[in-house]
Amino acid sequence: MDIIVSDLSKSFGANCVLDRFNAIFPEHGMTCIMGPSGCGKTTLINILMGLISPDSGTVFGVPRLKSAVFQEDRLCEGFNAVSNVQFVCDKMVNRSRNILHLENIGLKDSLNQPVRELSGGMKRRVAIVRAIIPQSDILFLDEPFKALDDETKKVTMDYVKDNTKGRTVIMVTHDINEAKAMGGQLLTMSGKNNNDN
Repeated sequence: MDIIVSDLSKSFGANCVLDRFNAIFPEHGMTCIMGPSGCGKTTLINILMGLISPDSGTVFGVPRLKSAVFQEDRLCEGFNAVSNVQFVCDKMVNRSRNILHLENIGLKDSLNQPVRELSGGMKRRVAIVRAIIPQSDILFLDEPFKALDDETKKVTMDYVKDNTKGRTVIMVTHDINEAKAMGGQLLTMSGKNNNDN
């Protein structure tokens, strides 16, 4: 079923971030969320993930099995790339499959290094694979392609599209070219009151 957000409001102290916000996120579809910094994009997906509660309004239809790429990579810094991915998997998931995913995203030569030794772009790709490998029903991506150069970004975007078919995906981005490349619905948040979507 589609995710339906109705009259969602959220304030932090005197700062009203969402004011009677409405949106529909199609099931099994890609939605890219754009808007100026501070307009409530991350707050919205944190509410959808159940990490914070709205002050008022309703959210209906969010699947139970969720995975996410946050703005921070949130990796286990002492683990290597393969172990970081394996950490979120069921014990029955084949380790060689996880290695193949990491190789497909361009990390073949860095599989056994502790992630603390990897570049920002490499860490980002480990975080993306770690979110995609579990068979979640919905994937949240908060600026997933930051710290990637243009060539690596293209490979990574293709990887995400190829491995999220049939899943609901909600992605926050500041880059219209990323939104166009990923396809799907574009949701623009104004940053003024966010009640006109």
